[in-house]
Amino acid sequence: MKQIDLVYQTMLAELGQRSLDAAWTADFPPEGRFTPVTVKGRKYWYFDIPDGQGGKTRRYVGPADDQDIAQRVETHKREKDDLRARRRMVSSLTREGGMIAPDSMSGDVIEALAAGGLFRLRGVLIGTVAFQTYSGILGVRLPMAAILTGDADVAQDYAVSSEVDDSLPPILELVQSVDPTFRPVPHRSGAAASSAFVNGSGYRVEFLTTNRGSDDYLDQPAKMPALGGASADPLRFLDFLIRDPVRTMLLHKSGVPVTVPDPSRYAVHKLIVASRRQYGGQGSVKRSKDIRQAALLFEALQQTRRTSDLALVYNEAWERGHTWQEGIRAGAGMLTDEDRNRLGDCLRAGAMQIGEDITMPF
Repeated sequence: MKQIDLVYQTMLAELGQRSLDAAWTADFPPEGRFTPVTVKGRKYWYFDIPDGQGGKTRRYVGPADDQDIAQRVETHKREKDDLRARRRMVSSLTREGGMIAPDSMSGDVIEALAAGGLFRLRGVLIGTVAFQTYSGILGVRLPMAAILTGDADVAQDYAVSSEVDDSLPPILELVQSVDPTFRPVPHRSGAAASSAFVNGSGYRVEFLTTNRGSDDYLDQPAKMPALGGASADPLRFLDFLIRDPVRTMLLHKSGVPVTVPDPSRYAVHKLIVASRRQYGGQGSVKRSKDIRQAALLFEALQQTRRTSDLALVYNEAWERGHTWQEGIRAGAGMLTDEDRNRLGDCLRAGAMQIGEDITMPF
């Protein structure tokens, strides 16, 4: 597995800081522009924003001789210059640095959700779109075959959604701003609430949350006050996955700041999830992808000397009891001999570093 040059890892960190610094532009987004308009001999500033249909919407800003407004206009010009610079950075990171950009639909959907406040409200991007960011986090090149996807999965802890006293705009409106063909997917339980949305080409956006108790909750959508009218499907083991998430960048357009699971947690979680997939059809396809992604992360964690991180979260999962141990064992049994040996080497090296015993899953 080839490492990414340090200059590109440094560039990713700079891109992340610049993108966070630019977050104030919500009122005057970079795709718009300030336009001077003279009315009855006096000059005023307006702000034009493309409406996506070849036209524009115009927003009144204020008189041109207002010094505060003049400063905002000048700042916006600098921000647009920085936007172009960030776009060039994203292009360099993906084309030359070996990091991974999402497909355009995934990027646009996550960008819209991020602008709506998803990550501010402690949402976590999970699944393959999150996996795509690990190339930058770990500083290694990941093969494209392991990252292809046709959906976006987002998680939010149930308690967080209930307690933040804030909400995204309506989720349906956010995804329809990307593609008007998005529609709610009827829930399998027959409940009126929807936890997933799909567009005309079959691209799916799904919301998941932590399971609050017995498996009786798993077939019922959970009401999520912070998710803009969307519900979420409770999922076992999800609390482990989204605990202590990390911030990074989705390399789309000028960069989208996102929050994703820690890669060590993602790898262990994938072993467990793979063991619970149904055989046949899409279940088998997803299981193969789960195991492939877990194996790639074990290799990357070993190569980047992060085996202590893996050992810590592995022990945390193992100590949760028989069901967790059974899932880890079954998932590890699906690895190739080479990948299984690598996992064992990682755990032994990590155990020595953290000073804890490790029970091997094989």
